[in-house]
Amino acid sequence: MYEAVFRVYGDGAYEAATDGTGTVVELWCNDHSDLLHVSGRDADAVLAEVRETVGIGERLEKGDEQVLVTEDCLKSHLDNNVERYLASEGCLLVPPLKYAEGGKLVRALALSADSLSGVYRSLAAEFDVTVESKREVQSVTPDAPLLTVGAVLPDLSPRQREVFLAAYEDGYYELPRETTTEAVAERVGVQRRTAEDHLRRAEKKLAEALVEYL
Repeated sequence: MYEAVFRVYGDGAYEAATDGTGTVVELWCNDHSDLLHVSGRDADAVLAEVRETVGIGERLEKGDEQVLVTEDCLKSHLDNNVERYLASEGCLLVPPLKYAEGGKLVRALALSADSLSGVYRSLAAEFDVTVESKREVQSVTPDAPLLTVGAVLPDLSPRQREVFLAAYEDGYYELPRETTTEAVAERVGVQRRTAEDHLRRAEKKLAEALVEYL
């Protein structure tokens, strides 16, 4: 089997709502409704779009994270839902769909690499699309089906990623430390407190994503 992750940019409501906000939406479709996990401080535009498009039946909120059960399924409101492009090539969608930074991340599973290439051609004819990753799946186990590093790692905002990588590259996580948050802030062009906030949020997301696998 083969797996590919496509990043699709279109004019979808959820894509547009996440553009420039740092908010991430993960969607599991249940035919009659959707289960959404929404993370990020700037989620107001996403919540407004969800409420207007499919309605919100139930909502749980904790800090910067929210879990929503919608009143309707988004797929029923779309003429160009991604599943039909996959189905035309005999491929399967591996949930969840992920919306972030104005695009949609789609994990597809196929029996042949040619089928994934066919999906890419079909999507590229309608949308701006890139291939984020592509690999051969050697095995699938019940306890960890199709587990990849990309599926485990959280979506950091562009600033969080920039600050975290700058800190790592400059030796902030060495023992003893080889740099300071003030130096990291100067490198990326922000105030020290801003850099520290981005760094703490990136560390929190990474820790929460990985702790269940430790």
